[in-house]
Amino acid sequence: MERKALVENIRRKGSFLCVGLDPDIKKLPECVLRKENPILAFNKAIIDATAKYTVAYKPNLAFYESMGLEGWIALEETVKYLKANYPDQFIIADAKRGDIGNTSQMYARCFFEQMDVDAVTVAPYMGEDSVTPFLGYNGKWVILLALTSNKGSHDFQFITDNDGKRLFEHVIETSSKWASPEEIMYVVGATQGKMFEDIRKVAPDNFLLVPGVGAQGGSLEEVARYGMTEECGLLVNSSRGIIYASNGEDFDVAAGREAEKLRNQMAELLKAKHII
Repeated sequence: MERKALVENIRRKGSFLCVGLDPDIKKLPECVLRKENPILAFNKAIIDATAKYTVAYKPNLAFYESMGLEGWIALEETVKYLKANYPDQFIIADAKRGDIGNTSQMYARCFFEQMDVDAVTVAPYMGEDSVTPFLGYNGKWVILLALTSNKGSHDFQFITDNDGKRLFEHVIETSSKWASPEEIMYVVGATQGKMFEDIRKVAPDNFLLVPGVGAQGGSLEEVARYGMTEECGLLVNSSRGIIYASNGEDFDVAAGREAEKLRNQMAELLKAKHII
């Protein structure tokens, strides 16, 4: 999906919500477990209930790979379902890949040719030749890990050089030379709050994928205050807070209700910025 189409969808829906499709077989409602393919049935129900409020979906591959072949099939069928029924949705494979060049080429082929998603998350630790194989696909995006929402982010990402520049700033500044803001986004955790100001100094035009709103305690208002651009420039992800809003037979209705709440908050923030 081209950047223009993504921005238009954000404006049309008054939303920059991304729903994380992270189905844990041990947490699924009993009514779903009785289905022939419970993961796929769960995902379809969540998608149908939330699609009108979202602009993106982000399946985290670990939740599928942990179930072997059946999980991978469920993932591919989920992507096919989205593309067939909700073609306006931006699909992110949250894979956090990154390896030597020829291996990264195979990962890129998997996600952009075989699965045909719009974006894949990539770990930049191994440098340029581990990332560039993902670049150059028309309408496809690399989403690089930059400043994450977990507690351990401080172990490495805030290491400072003699000039006071932190590692996450080096990652963004260096990688921004590899491709334009039409191809690279960055992962920045919602729990980082005011740090979005510093992110925007080194990535003023890039879209940011923002996990950590909801269950991890990130503030949507802070993210928008410090990170929103004139085109919005944000995809804010919520996973557990939406997909596990209920473990009863109304799980999909509850998910839709939570997605609508977030969309409504986002619409107000977009209006305040005069984006819609």
